[in-house]
Amino acid sequence: MKTKPGFNLRTVCGESIIVAEGRENIDFSKVISMNESAAFLWKAVEDKEFSTEELARLLMKEYGIDGCTATKDAAEIAERWLEAGITEK
Repeated sequence: MKTKPGFNLRTVCGESIIVAEGRENIDFSKVISMNESAAFLWKAVEDKEFSTEELARLLMKEYGIDGCTATKDAAEIAERWLEAGITEK
């Protein structure tokens, strides 16, 4: 997977959101908000190739969670990012 160009993480009024930059990415009908762990993962993989396994490793290292929980959470966030159109396979 890879983050799509033109989508950047910004902090607005204390909230982490994905902002679409560039004319082809503008869609004002939705705002993509990220919690602390999702924002952490986005920063770690932005503009890089990554896998759900890598996301899980990052979660385990940063938050000290077990492998099973990290794998489940990583798969869920990766799927949500694909559905939102901010990453691609």
